[in-house]
Amino acid sequence: MKGNKNMASMGSSGFLIIPWLLLAESAALFSAGVSSGKSTPAVFVFGDSILDTGNNNYLPTLSKCNFPPYGRNFPGGKPTGRFTDGKVISDLIAGDLGIKDLLPPYLDPNLGAQDLSTGVAFASAFLVTQASESIVELYKLGARKIGVFSTLVSGCVPEGRTVGGGEERKCAENFNELAKIYNGKLSFEMDYLNKQLPGVKMVFVDLFSPLLGIIKDPETYGFAVTKEGCCGTGYIEAAVLCNQLSPFTCANTSEYIFWDSVHPTEKANRILVSKVRDYINELL
Repeated sequence: MKGNKNMASMGSSGFLIIPWLLLAESAALFSAGVSSGKSTPAVFVFGDSILDTGNNNYLPTLSKCNFPPYGRNFPGGKPTGRFTDGKVISDLIAGDLGIKDLLPPYLDPNLGAQDLSTGVAFASAFLVTQASESIVELYKLGARKIGVFSTLVSGCVPEGRTVGGGEERKCAENFNELAKIYNGKLSFEMDYLNKQLPGVKMVFVDLFSPLLGIIKDPETYGFAVTKEGCCGTGYIEAAVLCNQLSPFTCANTSEYIFWDSVHPTEKANRILVSKVRDYINELL
């Protein structure tokens, strides 16, 4: 494996994303090649499959998606381990910041020193209950500007509707209520840490509300299908259940908010990133 993948090296990096957490370091800590106070030299991602750019390819897990039809709208139509048809949120944020178009997975054995200096994705399964402790550790490594992503509207993703939405496949409001409780506690914890950690700046980034807004008013954003994912029946298919043999996979991904039963399409991801751009700009 090329390069030195030591976590301590993040002390000189610029931007970190953790599962529903976005951490941006002061540009002053990474002065080489930085031309202005608001430049962001690197992006690092920690999270789950919503953010992952392919780490599960290198892990002993059945939760993989490095096979068609995943990635069919990715450059070259290549399945990369991203749980969508194209790019994920972490790719799009890195691109918006002008760092790189695609964020490579940290576990890729072909990564070089340049990849590590401009950012990689560590995203895979990560317990949100460890978020506070992890933020403190990253703070010790130099993170100072911290944004916290909320969880998504879990009761309205296709899988949530299948499990708890009844025959009409309504949003499972009990799941949404749990998500709201979680988001409230996470926001409260971030407020606490904001007061406890000297020199830190934290912003809570709400993804729940904008995604719910897209689901409630799909036509405004050019979507036609809200209750099912594109892959297979769209009810339960994700990871290995979404594959080349899955029947009924849609022909036009752009009509769908969700690619599979859990993960948004690249089109939906782009809209979400556009809606949280102001939060990100606050950190820079």
